Amino acid sequence: MWWQSEAGRFGLGFTSRAAGNLAHHAGSGDAAAHRLQLESELGVRPRAFRYLNQVHSAQVADASAATGTVTADAWISPSGSEPLAILVADCLPVLFCGERVDGSQLSAAAHAGRSGLLSGVLEHTVAALRQHGASGITAWIGPGACADCYEVPQEMFDQLTAARPALASQTRWGTPGLNLRAEARSVLETSAVTVFEADGCTIEDPDLFSHRASSAGRGPEGRFAGLIWPLAP
Repeated sequence: MWWQSEAGRFGLGFTSRAAGNLAHHAGSGDAAAHRLQLESELGVRPRAFRYLNQVHSAQVADASAATGTVTADAWISPSGSEPLAILVADCLPVLFCGERVDGSQLSAAAHAGRSGLLSGVLEHTVAALRQHGASGITAWIGPGACADCYEVPQEMFDQLTAARPALASQTRWGTPGLNLRAEARSVLETSAVTVFEADGCTIEDPDLFSHRASSAGRGPEGRFAGLIWPLAP
């Protein structure tokens, strides 16, 4: 694991390349075997983690009602009983723990890249948690492309940062860049969410998968995961 912790009744973490490529749709290797090995190491029953068909949307799925392949970019588990997974390779994985006034907890996980952030995937995930009774929400932002590396064309930079100044950045080589992490934090804190971060740049760190780095020939294609799961009582 790249980073692992516990929050209330949940385990949560972000995998590294050491866990293997966990995506069926990208990269190489036996993703199914890698997923089973990961579950074994975490003490989770085989094939318990739910994976989405992610399309860079703001759609939030209810894992307790979902069957088969679900197309969305965030999960919510109203009972907190479903192990949730999000696949990333430069976009931000964001994990959520919510608590109701009676002390019961619920969980969620979101895939927050540039398109998802702009479409409101984090706001929608927070709204879904509140609709299911969460009075207090904590989020953990995982590794992604950092502000020093996420280069974009000047026209895109001008268009996006005019309305979202937290996105504005400059790469270390002096070109326009986007700070997805700062924007995610701004969105969550505006929504009264307590935010923690597991720092790490996917483009710079060879222990993490990066779509941009692999496209430039600087590493293998693949996806790592953000995970939140109920701990054994």
